[in-house]
Amino acid sequence: MKPVFEITKAAFFDAAHFIEQGPSDHRYRKLHGHSFKVEASVRGEMQEAGWVADLDTLDGALKAVAAELDHGLLNDRPGLETPTLERLCLYFAERLKAQFPGLSRVVLSRPTIGESCALSL
Repeated sequence: MKPVFEITKAAFFDAAHFIEQGPSDHRYRKLHGHSFKVEASVRGEMQEAGWVADLDTLDGALKAVAAELDHGLLNDRPGLETPTLERLCLYFAERLKAQFPGLSRVVLSRPTIGESCALSL
């Protein structure tokens, strides 16, 4: 049995959003911003090159998706009209899966407020 590895890269972005759920006076309804950290993991057996996937390629792809969102209003992005951490996980997974079939996990966090969400694929 061959060993199975999981590699992970992280990227960061800052973005604004609002959530129209809950009571009309809830603080989530007001436009506000966060600093986000996103991590993408690829799981699989070691390839002929000696790795699961090229970390540099994963890094570039992850940073490219984060750059799409950086310093923008998340609500303006199709699929993120209600930009929860859960929907952000799906957003990143949808954009990375084709290039990284072994994509196994996406984690979105807001480190400054101690919140995170993980999507296992």
